[in-house]
Amino acid sequence: MNKPKLSYLRFLNFLDALDRMNPGKSLDSIEQELLNKIVLGFHAQQLLLVGDLISLSELGSQATLHGRLKNLSAMGYIKMVSNDDGRKKEVLPSKIALKRYEEISKCLEKAVKAA
Repeated sequence: MNKPKLSYLRFLNFLDALDRMNPGKSLDSIEQELLNKIVLGFHAQQLLLVGDLISLSELGSQATLHGRLKNLSAMGYIKMVSNDDGRKKEVLPSKIALKRYEEISKCLEKAVKAA
């Protein structure tokens, strides 16, 4: 019996391999969702503040989201930049995060080409 060619499954395998190459930088589902929102906002040239992100109640409590943002910062995926008076912090993806999304795009392209 022939197995169907499933590009998405190939893509997931490529992503798994990518994560195994960077074991100290693997993200849980909440961190991944936050990083997706941060990178999408960055590409749309939207100002994203810490307060905007910790109010995403569909992802978790404010305490959970604040902790995940701290994790993303500690892993080097995001930068938090204070505004002039220091009361608000803008959240930006780092070069490491942008590189990760370039690698994910390459994985997607490989999966589609292999189909």
